[in-house]
Amino acid sequence: MSECKLDHSQEDVINKLENQNDYLPAPLKSGLTQFLKSEQPQQTLNELFHLLKKYDLASQEEQLERNRKLQQIIN
Repeated sequence: MSECKLDHSQEDVINKLENQNDYLPAPLKSGLTQFLKSEQPQQTLNELFHLLKKYDLASQEEQLERNRKLQQIIN
């Protein structure tokens, strides 16, 4: 994943999560939804956005790696 200089809002991340909803494992989806109910630092929002971006197009191996990183963020 490439570095992006754009800051993503909490709403952007929630929308991206909704777009990828069908592709994420249920426990992770639920955890992310709960996590995003509270305000998060900009760096965290940017990281979440990019982990979710094009999740559906990623290989299974890449999805597993993204799942691991997403889980680390919300824990």
